[in-house]
Amino acid sequence: MALGRTKIGGYVDMPPSVVSPKVCWMTLSYDMAGDGPVLVLLHSGVCDRRMWDPQWPVLLDAGYRVVRCDFRGFGESPVADRPYDDAEDVVDLLGSLGIERAALVGSSYGGQVAMEVAARRPDMVTALVLLCSALPGHVPGDVLRSFAEQEEALIEAGDIAGAVDLNVETWLGPEADDTVREQVRRMQRRAFDVQLAAAEEFAPAEAEVDLSLIKVPCLALSGGHDLADFREIAARLPEQLADARHRELPWAGHLPSLERPAEVTDLLIRFLHATVPAR
Repeated sequence: MALGRTKIGGYVDMPPSVVSPKVCWMTLSYDMAGDGPVLVLLHSGVCDRRMWDPQWPVLLDAGYRVVRCDFRGFGESPVADRPYDDAEDVVDLLGSLGIERAALVGSSYGGQVAMEVAARRPDMVTALVLLCSALPGHVPGDVLRSFAEQEEALIEAGDIAGAVDLNVETWLGPEADDTVREQVRRMQRRAFDVQLAAAEEFAPAEAEVDLSLIKVPCLALSGGHDLADFREIAARLPEQLADARHRELPWAGHLPSLERPAEVTDLLIRFLHATVPAR
């Protein structure tokens, strides 16, 4: 159950036992609940904040205060009406909630955003968990570039259902059951519908990121069935970050937290309890 869904540009409507209501003039929709060290869950570019449904109650029970948001143009967040920066949106959201420090858990594009936040605002980040993360400035390989071209062609042809199917087949591994595939299908379709209805398109800003500024502990997970780009990014992170370790999940595609949620949640909690102990 979503606890603390915002009204855009209005008040955060939450039970008093969760957090006191605050004014939030952000354009991001989010949920927040729990007590303890703060975790922020950042979704992939195929999904929205609902992708964290399997992890949400378990992380709360583990003793954390958990925040999850929809990036602009995903889920319940509207598209941008001007140039924007997803990492700055996350920083602004945390500031509006009075959160000074947090561990960031990012899936795919959400992992890239997490690294951008950690590099720009190292004072705010306590730990990183990156699931099949993208990387700022990464040059796509042939297979990833071909996927993007196929997706664009389907959208240009008006075959949105075909573009959704392409994403589901590309990003989910063999462990994903029909329920998970339908969940991802709904989230991806929602993103297309919101973004394609926009009167004007604004892409998120692309800024150079100095990864050497990231000093916090980092767990980088990759999937054995994922595209080579993301497997290589994860494998290189221990060389690029001061305190990162990599683990490949041989059974996983690009979205392991949905494909085997219990196993991935256990990995998250064990890493977080070692680096950001719950009270």
